Amino acid sequence: MTHETETMESAAIKLMAQAHIVNTYGDRSLAIVRGEGATLWDADGHEYLDFFAGIAVASLGHCHPAVTRALQEQAATLLHVSNLYYTEPQALLAKMLCENSFAQKWFFCNSGAEAIEAAIKLARRYWVQQKTPKPTIISAEHSFHGRTLGALKATGQPKYQAGFEPMIEGFKYVPYDDIPALQKALTPDVGAVLLEPLQGEGGVRVPSPNYLREARRACDTMGVLLILDEVQTGMGRTGKLFAYEHTGITPDIITLAKALGNGVPIGAMGCTDKVASGFSVGSHASTFGGNPLSTAAALAVVTTMVETGLPQQAAATGEYFLSKLRALKAKHKIIADVRGIGLMLGVELTTPAGPAIGRMLTAGVICGPAGPNVIRFVPPLIVTRQQVDRVVATLDAALQEA
Repeated sequence: MTHETETMESAAIKLMAQAHIVNTYGDRSLAIVRGEGATLWDADGHEYLDFFAGIAVASLGHCHPAVTRALQEQAATLLHVSNLYYTEPQALLAKMLCENSFAQKWFFCNSGAEAIEAAIKLARRYWVQQKTPKPTIISAEHSFHGRTLGALKATGQPKYQAGFEPMIEGFKYVPYDDIPALQKALTPDVGAVLLEPLQGEGGVRVPSPNYLREARRACDTMGVLLILDEVQTGMGRTGKLFAYEHTGITPDIITLAKALGNGVPIGAMGCTDKVASGFSVGSHASTFGGNPLSTAAALAVVTTMVETGLPQQAAATGEYFLSKLRALKAKHKIIADVRGIGLMLGVELTTPAGPAIGRMLTAGVICGPAGPNVIRFVPPLIVTRQQVDRVVATLDAALQEA
């Protein structure tokens, strides 16, 4: 498929970016100019099958018609007003999220890290409002919660914190999927436990089936809030609209971002009415959070997911994908493990994953890492079994070259 357009070549885009943009992303290999569905094109006309989706963002695929239409209509109507005023898209989005989750109230922001910041602030202030301050928050080793200073401290990976000291206080870490360690850490100063239902950046790590149920029970026993970071797992990624739905429990607070806007920056923090009382007028805010453009896009995303049964489609496609990857594991000794739920899958290698990811890119398939040895697949939820077959065949060939 070709697309005639006036565009710079990849080399020119790269040179311009390298000259004028702070280099926090290294040597970026591609200059992407267009997307459609699960396909991307670079500035030189090369086509790629995208099984990374902007790190689990473009779950409806690139340039989905419903999102594009919502953006066009909203951009021609109203882009922004202060949150000192109500807007219809924001109210409709909050209502729909309430109708499809445990949460009874929502706060909108611009990113996953900001959603985590809102959750941390709400958890701390809730206990202050209860006149029983409990500022300490427990999170898991190998977790990832974002790049702002609060979210960074919550992240249980010292490599991300290096050079940004002094870090803020009030956090401690326990091994993931270890209930006895969590119970031991639940001292009287702890006000909240922050967990990912599956660890994404930590290697696509799937906990034991009872982990979140036991964590919920431990929190209830000690009178502690449970925060679930669903920035990556939320919005259909695991085969349910939210990953907590697999467990039979509900958290007190949830964070969303990534797929919520399908590429339009938006984050959200949801909570129960009881916990929402921790915030009061003026205690937290965001200038751009929940603006009409981003909430119109997110409303189109949630509506499409709910009305088309996309999470269920992701569950079925994910099971097929997982079975194919397990077959590859039986063939290649370099594969140490295959794991995941829905369309959040990881292939752990016995060697660094970078070379295999690079060979797949050369062959026209985009995927990414989750830690040093894990290849992460988080494609658009609309991908077909035929596209899965192509990716598996490409991975097979890439591993044969290893």
